[in-house]
Amino acid sequence: MSETRFKSFDGTELHYTVSGSGPIDFVLCDGIGCDGFVWRYLRSELETRGRVIHMHMRAHGLSESPKNTDNLDIRHIADDWSVLLAGVRRNPTVVLGHSMGVQVALELWRRHPQHVGALVLMCGSFQNPVATFHDDTLMEKMLPYLQRATVAGGGPLKSVWRTLVNLPIAFHVARLTEVHPDLTRRQDFGPYLEHLSKMDPALFFRMLAGAAAHSADDFLEDIEVPALVIAGEHDRFTPAYLSEEMARRLPQGSLLMLEDGTHTAPIEHPTRTNIDITRFVDGLSLAED
Repeated sequence: MSETRFKSFDGTELHYTVSGSGPIDFVLCDGIGCDGFVWRYLRSELETRGRVIHMHMRAHGLSESPKNTDNLDIRHIADDWSVLLAGVRRNPTVVLGHSMGVQVALELWRRHPQHVGALVLMCGSFQNPVATFHDDTLMEKMLPYLQRATVAGGGPLKSVWRTLVNLPIAFHVARLTEVHPDLTRRQDFGPYLEHLSKMDPALFFRMLAGAAAHSADDFLEDIEVPALVIAGEHDRFTPAYLSEEMARRLPQGSLLMLEDGTHTAPIEHPTRTNIDITRFVDGLSLAED
């Protein structure tokens, strides 16, 4: 695996890795607060079929935060990917997105379609995931207040955030409320909590507001590339009916519903996920631009 950094359109330095080899470039788009934990079981499968390109989003992991904190919307992340792929892409691409990464993948197609040969869209929404969080509007109503609170809280709030997310009970709370209690392993989910604890909460909620403002509703039917949509039956972050609608509206869309899956279905059901994604990839006929 090689890793390095590049300067994006606004000068923000972003970290990325490239691993594997083969005739396809796989682009891994993370969800908010994530730095790759969800690809744990899939990455090695993809590396046998092509090159795997993974970027830490701006304000995440080993990447910088932008000097202008307005540059944290979905379109900015899609443009980051375009800058990176313009420099490193060698082959036709399959763009994979998880959670907010689904919105990034869709926006990458809208703004830079030359970089999207096929799509794998996992446990995400095509628009405003905040409005359907837990099938309730409470998060959407609370988001402006959370944004103001995290900005006003400054350094002390960062310390509280880091402490709370790192507490051993955080994993158990997640098992009881968000992820499958029997199928989610601490070693799989722990890296997400560790990374989230290091993120600036003000930037987290600023990015969440950017995701809330984004929609691909007006162009889903125009996306004429093969698309596999994967949903967790019991996903409370982005309910499965959103994936069902997305698969139905995409001209070349197909749906994989993972029974008993939640928002982290790819690490809860790695074998089924890997089999279906690799079968989808092996059935593609991708041509160079």
